Amino acid sequence: MAKIQVSATGTANMAPDMATVSAGVVTQGKTAREAMVGNATKMTRVFEELEAAGIEKRNITTSQLSLQPKYNYQNRQAPKIDGYEARNMVSAKSENLDNVGAMLDALVKAGVNNINGVQFSIKDSKSARDKAREDAIREAREKAESMAASAGVKLGKLKSLSEAGGNFNPRPQVYAMEARSAGASTPIEAGEQSISVTVNMSYDIVE
Repeated sequence: MAKIQVSATGTANMAPDMATVSAGVVTQGKTAREAMVGNATKMTRVFEELEAAGIEKRNITTSQLSLQPKYNYQNRQAPKIDGYEARNMVSAKSENLDNVGAMLDALVKAGVNNINGVQFSIKDSKSARDKAREDAIREAREKAESMAASAGVKLGKLKSLSEAGGNFNPRPQVYAMEARSAGASTPIEAGEQSISVTVNMSYDIVE
């Protein structure tokens, strides 16, 4: 039996409710110990400032820790170790988006010299995904009905329905580390994120 096969994509927008800041400290020293001790001192203050800003310990995670030698390549001679560089990166999560600016300020105050960015996410996207799926199915059904009418046939039973997977499409987020007046936090705009679902449907054709 002949069939009509259609696909459609539904999209729903949702405001994020969680932010993750990735930042860290890079320190240098003549010896490995000097670089690591200096880094540990600054990172201890980073943890203290984050907790003071209201970030719970369970939401603070060390994401990277490294120690690398620095090489001197001058005078076309064999490279020599000219010191060490220690890197310690942390990820801090906050479910209070109003607190993200204060979190960034706390990091800078603590001596952080490497901020990778702020990533916004949605803890529970089920409702938005369900809406996107409903819109996709409705659009696919309407498309199939239009195709059947144009071909002068009737749309029969639905024979198959599959979902091609949902996509998370975060919109670009903007934040800035600028000179601020006393007491003002770094401005943060979370925006919205779009969730899309694509469905594939197949109908019998009734002639």
